[in-house]
Amino acid sequence: MAGKLVMYLQYPFVRYALIVGVLIALCSSLIGVTLVLKRFSYIGDGLSHVAFGAIAIASVLNVSNDMLIVMPVTVISAILLLRTGQNTRIRGDAAIAMISVGALAFGYLIMNIFSVSSNLSGDVCSTLFGSTSILTLTKREVWLCIIMSVAVAAVFIVFYNRIFAVTFDEGFAKATGTRADAYNLLIAVVIAVIIVLAMNLVGSLLISALVIFPALSAMRLFGSFRSVTICSAVISVVCAFFGIIISILAGTPVGSTVVAADVAAFAVCYVAGMIKGR
Repeated sequence: MAGKLVMYLQYPFVRYALIVGVLIALCSSLIGVTLVLKRFSYIGDGLSHVAFGAIAIASVLNVSNDMLIVMPVTVISAILLLRTGQNTRIRGDAAIAMISVGALAFGYLIMNIFSVSSNLSGDVCSTLFGSTSILTLTKREVWLCIIMSVAVAAVFIVFYNRIFAVTFDEGFAKATGTRADAYNLLIAVVIAVIIVLAMNLVGSLLISALVIFPALSAMRLFGSFRSVTICSAVISVVCAFFGIIISILAGTPVGSTVVAADVAAFAVCYVAGMIKGR
């Protein structure tokens, strides 16, 4: 098996998949801690369904680079979710459910009415649960992912103190002069970018796992925001790396294998947390 792995690593597409997978996992874990603590973790699932609808529109329009449609639509939806979730008449969870279910239904309806593929079921399944496209990345797509991942990590590091303040006590942050609404908007845009990047890795139905599981695993072991964030990043990167390796060696779906690794890591951390007394 070791020889087989060394052989696979000689191929550029395997190295590209590992680079993109690790970067996506890192970005997801950084913002995931904030979303879990703000009890807004389900936003990843909602935005992934919006991205599915945008992909359906792009495929019907025969757009060669669907990122031109998917990214703006997902970012705008993230902003609308933030604004609508602050409305007292429509709470955050209801807003996510409305946009999530609506986008998923309209996306599938559009793909059926204006079908441009002879294997519609296969296209839908691969979009929802991830596909082998993570193993067919071009060098341009890899560089795009690297640039966007670096931008997401830089934003998180630069605005770390503000994000920390908004996460734990938004009211106090506003009272001290912090523009909480602006930083909430920044968080929404960042998670939208991460969702679009993660579509090729795990599919629209499994994206929330990349956001939630590493954060929850780290919270079983540590109690401070900084420690949880660092531990979450390490767990997410390790699970993504080994998940992709196992999927290549065993021939299993990439997205499902990565999520299974995250679930296994959570189980280990949960037991360790019980032993530790957390």
